[in-house]
Amino acid sequence: MAATPTHRVSSGERLNSADPTGHLQKTLRAKGIRLTRQRRVILEVMDNAEQHLDVDQILERAQKIDPAVHLVTVYRTIDLLKKEGLIDELDLLHLRGDRHYYETHGPRDHIHVACLRCGKVREFESRLYEQLKEQIARDFNMRVTVSRTEVGGICDACLASEKK
Repeated sequence: MAATPTHRVSSGERLNSADPTGHLQKTLRAKGIRLTRQRRVILEVMDNAEQHLDVDQILERAQKIDPAVHLVTVYRTIDLLKKEGLIDELDLLHLRGDRHYYETHGPRDHIHVACLRCGKVREFESRLYEQLKEQIARDFNMRVTVSRTEVGGICDACLASEKK
């Protein structure tokens, strides 16, 4: 489907990525939550992520900034961010086993679209998705606060290589 104002496919891995303003640090600071050096480094990694990251990737990137960052601090920071509703935990159709991936909340909800052959994950947003959430809210008389949708299939590149 061609990209239009109501149907937009991300040009990169993430639609809501790379918040240069340090959104996570600002939000936690505003809530009065203590920000240690290690925690600030982890938040910087999360704010600047241009793809979905798992714990090992977060740790690796954080240790490039500060080798003193520990795995336990990564897990505790992720738990804090989930509790505060600032990040989502994704399994991305378990394409890479039982790993979980994390992304910061952005201004738009979106659908994760994954190729089951090569594992590429892209994001898709649509006004129809917003309308569906609004209908669910009406039909169930509730405020929707979390929505996660994943779609799997075979991408064009993999289909093309099949034909060769």
